Amino acid sequence: MKLSIRSTTCLFLLTLSLAATHGTAQIFNPADLKLISNEFSFTEGPAVNKKGDIYFTDQPNDKIWIYDTEGQLSVFMDKTGRSNGLYFDKKGNLISCADEKNELWSIDKNKNVTVLVTDLDGKKLNGPNDLWIDNNGGIYITDPYYQRDYWTRKKPELEKQNVYYIPAGKKKMIQLVVDDLKQPNGIVGTPDGKYLYVADIGDRKTYRYTIASEGKLTNRKLMFENGSDGMTLDNQGNIYITGNGVTVYNPEGIQIAHIPINGWTANVCFGGKNRSDLFITSTKSVYTIPTTVKGVN
Repeated sequence: MKLSIRSTTCLFLLTLSLAATHGTAQIFNPADLKLISNEFSFTEGPAVNKKGDIYFTDQPNDKIWIYDTEGQLSVFMDKTGRSNGLYFDKKGNLISCADEKNELWSIDKNKNVTVLVTDLDGKKLNGPNDLWIDNNGGIYITDPYYQRDYWTRKKPELEKQNVYYIPAGKKKMIQLVVDDLKQPNGIVGTPDGKYLYVADIGDRKTYRYTIASEGKLTNRKLMFENGSDGMTLDNQGNIYITGNGVTVYNPEGIQIAHIPINGWTANVCFGGKNRSDLFITSTKSVYTIPTTVKGVN
């Protein structure tokens, strides 16, 4: 049967509508969103340890908090270098984008700090924001510029806002891997180490790169025209982005679900005993929602 343009358009829109409804029903019920606490100033950077506990930052108050698998909140660390994005390495160290002095930190379980990155060729980074660690222990970081009221400087020392890679065990060898984005922010890689997703929040686009040898990135592909503050993936390959609530795209870049949340939604990750609870940081609050999928490392 030959369809008219109008009929084809209607069929396409119906297909998208059904995909979104189907995706939401499969992954989560937005009505199950649970407020954990709204006692913070601005929450960011959730990261999950091997047990399923979530570590996250309250950046204006310079604290890292824990939301454990029993549902309890506690302070892990004060004076965190204004930590923003967080990620656990394979040794259990918490890697932190500490943008008070535009550094990258490694924090062990006893709260001992090792500074991994302090500058790039003698110039301060803009402010490491988010990160992902590959299977070899190499670290990708996004470096957008957001003027902080606790900085003395009033402009960046670097010309562009880029994505960098630090090879494992070579903390002083920070390498430029993406230099043509407007304002990179959210970042996450696939567990098989094949792909890296980078959100250009300044240009409202999210790209997928192929990870090549030595951490280099090739074959850039536009996934969808939407940027993101923070990102995560589930074991079905779906991509979770933040900003206006949480929006979920399938591996082909088609939107399949959305969680509306009042205020700016900064970041997201999976945690809990089964890694099936989605943990969301949103301005002064943190939330969880049960899902039918699981997070990936």
